[in-house]
Amino acid sequence: MGNLTTDMTHLCGEINVLRGARETFLKNLRYVVNGMQTGFRLAHVDMARKTKAERSAFASSLKKKVSGMRKEFTADIAGAHRAWFGKEA
Repeated sequence: MGNLTTDMTHLCGEINVLRGARETFLKNLRYVVNGMQTGFRLAHVDMARKTKAERSAFASSLKKKVSGMRKEFTADIAGAHRAWFGKEA
């Protein structure tokens, strides 16, 4: 075989090796990406559960605070009414 034929044979072999390496790389990449996506999904579910509980606790606390403020406001208005108009008005 001549130099050109030998070089072409080596080149063809290298192309085949690199093609196989690329296929292996892509399979591994897909596996890693799938694992990352699964991790993201699980983290999102966990985060959603935690933030839901936090929002619920915040809303409950806010309701209590607003209810207390409304009662205080009502008592203040009633006190002002009594001060201006007396007890029986």
